[in-house]
Amino acid sequence: MPRFYARRRLSVAAAATALISSVALFNAPTASAALPTPVSGATARSYLASLTVATEDRTGYNRDLFPHWITQSGSCNTREVVLKRDGSGVQQDSSCAATSGSWYSPYDGATWSAASDVDIDHLVPLAEAWDSGADSWTTSRRQSFANDLTRPQLIAVTDNVNQAKGDQDPATWMPSRTTYRCTYVRAWVQVKYYYGLSVDSAEKSALTNYLASC
Repeated sequence: MPRFYARRRLSVAAAATALISSVALFNAPTASAALPTPVSGATARSYLASLTVATEDRTGYNRDLFPHWITQSGSCNTREVVLKRDGSGVQQDSSCAATSGSWYSPYDGATWSAASDVDIDHLVPLAEAWDSGADSWTTSRRQSFANDLTRPQLIAVTDNVNQAKGDQDPATWMPSRTTYRCTYVRAWVQVKYYYGLSVDSAEKSALTNYLASC
C-alpha cells in the first residue's frame, strides 16, 4: 500500500476514535461518585449466607456514640475527603472546605455544583449498625465504622435523598436508579460481613432477591 494512503487511513481511524471519545464524554455525567468497588455478586451472596439473622434492637442508640467526620489528614475531615474523592474538578480552600466542583449522585442521577447540596451517606446507616451489633462495640470501633474510607461505606449523594433514606435497610428503601441497586446491595452485604453485623429476616429476604440478578 502506498505510504500516502496508509497515513490517510490512520488519520481517518484516529479521527473516528476521537469522535467516539468525545461522544462518550458528552454523554457521561459531569462527576461520578467513586465508592470503593464492592465485592462481586457471587461473593456477596456467599457473605450473605453466612450472616447471622437476628431481630433488631435500637435500645440506647445515640448518633454521638459514632464519632464521625474525624480528621483524616492535615485539616481535612472524612466528609471533605469523600467530597474530593467523589466529585469532579473539586477545589478546596485552606481549611479543606470544597468551594467549587460537581457531584453526581448515583442514587438518583442528579448532578450538583454546590457541596451544600450533597450529603455523605453511611451506606449502612449508623442506627442500622447499632441495631445489628454495634451496640456492643467500643467507641473506637464505632468511630472506624463511621469514617471507613476503605470499605464501600461512604458515598456523596443528593442531600434530600439521603435524608429520605434515613436509617432504612434494603427491605424498605433502595436507590431510585435501578441500575445502581446491584452495586448498592453488594456494598451493603460487604460492609455488614466485614464488621460482623447481623441482618433481620426482611432485610435478608430483600438482599437475597436483589442479589439474585447481580
